[in-house]
Amino acid sequence: MHKFNLTYVTYLVLATRWTIVLSLIAFVGGSILGAVLAFFRVQERFRWLRVAASVFMRAFQVTPLLMQLFLAYFGLGVMGLTLDAWTAVSLAMICNAGAFLGDIWRGCIQAVPGEQSDAARALCLSYPQSMLFVVIPQATRIALAPTVGFLVQVVKSTSLASIVGFEELIRASQLVNTVTLRPILVYAVVMCIYFVLCWPLSLLSRYLDHRLRIDKSLSASGATKLLEPRLQDVGV
Repeated sequence: MHKFNLTYVTYLVLATRWTIVLSLIAFVGGSILGAVLAFFRVQERFRWLRVAASVFMRAFQVTPLLMQLFLAYFGLGVMGLTLDAWTAVSLAMICNAGAFLGDIWRGCIQAVPGEQSDAARALCLSYPQSMLFVVIPQATRIALAPTVGFLVQVVKSTSLASIVGFEELIRASQLVNTVTLRPILVYAVVMCIYFVLCWPLSLLSRYLDHRLRIDKSLSASGATKLLEPRLQDVGV
C-alpha cells in the first residue's frame, strides 16, 4: 500500500484532460449530429426523414448510455468490427449527445412563433432562407441555456467510459485507489475536480436562462408601450 500524496493528486489532475477531451468530442460531434437530426425533425417535405430521425433519437434517449457503450465496444466486435476504447466511447457518446441535442434544438425551433415563418414567406423568402435568417437566429437564443446545461451532463457522463477501460478521471481514480486504499481521499479529490469542471458551466446556463427571461420581459414591455397610444385612440 502506498501513501496518498501529491504525486497521485497530480496523476488525477492530468487524467482530467482526457475527460475534457472526451467531453469536447462528444459535444462537438453530438452538436453536428443533433443539428442534422433537428432539421430532419422540423422539415415538412420528407416524412420518412422525420420518422427515421425520431426513431434514432428515441432509441438513444430511452436506453442507458452504459448499454450503448457496451454495444459500441463489445457488440461491434462480435459483428467483426473491432474498435479501440477511444473510438468506441467517442462513437457512443456522440450518438447519445446528438439524440438529446437534436431534441432540444427541435423544441427550440418549434418554440419560435409560427407568425415568423409566415412573415418570411410573405417576404418571398424560401424555406431554407426563412430558416437560416429568421427562425434559427431566434431559436439559437432560446437554445443557449439548455445546451450549456446539457454540456454539464456530457461531462459527468464521461465517467461511464471507465467501464470499457477508457482511462479518464474515474478510471484513473480506480487505479489510484487500488494502490493507496484510500477511497475517501481519492474520490474526494475526484469530486472536487468534477465540481470545478461543472459548476462554472451550471452558472453560465443559469445566467443565460436569466438573461433570456429578462429580454422576453423587456420585449413584451416595449410592445405594450408601443400599443398604448393606439389603444387610447380607440378608447380602450
